[in-house]
Amino acid sequence: MPRILLVEDDEIMRITILDRLLKEGWDVETAVNGAQALQLVKDSGFQLILSDIRMPGMDGVELLENVRNLSPFTDMFMMTAYGSVDDAIGCLKTGAVDYILKPFDMDDLVIRINRIFEMQSIKARCASLEDCCQQSTQKIIGKSQAIKKVFQLIEQIGPSESTVLITGESGTGKELAANALHLTGKRMSKPYVRVNCAAIPEGLIESELFGHEKGAFTGARNKRSGRFEMANGGTLLLDEIGDMPLSLQAKLLRILQEGECERVGGTQTIKLDVRVLCATAKDLNEEVQAGRFRQDLLYRISVIPLVMPPLRDRKEDIGLLVNHFLQEFSAKRGVLLSLSPEAMQMLVNYDFPGNVRELKNIIERASVLAPESIITPEDLTGDLQQSETVESPEEPVALCAALAKTEKKCVLNALALTSGNRTKAADLLGISRKNLWEKMKLHQIEL
Repeated sequence: MPRILLVEDDEIMRITILDRLLKEGWDVETAVNGAQALQLVKDSGFQLILSDIRMPGMDGVELLENVRNLSPFTDMFMMTAYGSVDDAIGCLKTGAVDYILKPFDMDDLVIRINRIFEMQSIKARCASLEDCCQQSTQKIIGKSQAIKKVFQLIEQIGPSESTVLITGESGTGKELAANALHLTGKRMSKPYVRVNCAAIPEGLIESELFGHEKGAFTGARNKRSGRFEMANGGTLLLDEIGDMPLSLQAKLLRILQEGECERVGGTQTIKLDVRVLCATAKDLNEEVQAGRFRQDLLYRISVIPLVMPPLRDRKEDIGLLVNHFLQEFSAKRGVLLSLSPEAMQMLVNYDFPGNVRELKNIIERASVLAPESIITPEDLTGDLQQSETVESPEEPVALCAALAKTEKKCVLNALALTSGNRTKAADLLGISRKNLWEKMKLHQIEL
């Protein structure tokens, strides 16, 4: 439900406007001056602030400037008397979305507010579409054996219509895998809609997924299609499905089994043709045991499981990923960035609990904070530097096992440092290319 903050020092005018806004079903709070309004903005979020310009103390102009810094996505709608039209025009130039002259017709005010909310909705959808387009152009990077198995499975199951459950630790690239599945499937030219189940409040997720009819609940002024309808004919990704409320899981199961749904507050059955992909970082079997996830739904969404490997299991890809991120941030910064061999070695030795996302954040931070174009160990975060001095408690005791593990680690480090170039890796190790090939075969290292 849209939230409005009404700022008006005249009590009669404030009560009159408040009564009309409440009749429209909006959630409205009031303030008698700019200072009180600013405190409410700090304590809570609003989609729209309807404010008078001329007020004692902090006026509407000053309030607008403070709100722009404090809550840049909140729109301000100014009310003004005829004599302060110039002030209203100045507010528009500063960032106000609209102004209205006093005295005004209440119907006119409601129409303008509805128009503002419609524009906010359009902007949000455009941002979502832009994000989807950017995500769809990103690809999984790597040549390791672990990631090759992922590529092979995506090629096999992409053209199918089966539901896929993508699991893996946070930051392993589950969304990228879902994008690849959509782009390799028969629906690649159809809509691709993504929903983060953990990012939508529990009270809104049902309407977001399945849509609602006009008047279904307070604030439902118009009929709205849900994400399933938007994805009709295409693909829908339910990201973080492990966070979906238990009360909605039965309705999702029905859609997956029957291919139909009903909007909130509606009676019409809507037929759907949607391929559903699911992703989660949670162990859904544990969620089932804890009673937070339906077992029958788990069986239905995990027709084909796809597990994204953690970065610590594909360390030979670190060099490729680093080079990719360096190119990206070099373009943004306007400086050709590179990594010193010592810094690369530090990255290779790190276990990356945050996986590829953590690696990207580390490179981005270093690209901003590094004083020179060559990133050194001193430019990396403290966690990486501390990991250099911490010994793993799981080191093998047997000498032969310890030597084998150390040799494999050296080979992986050399391949990572040279971005998979075997000739350079062999020179770095001080062995022949043939000897390197034999050791890669022995330790099952593939590029």
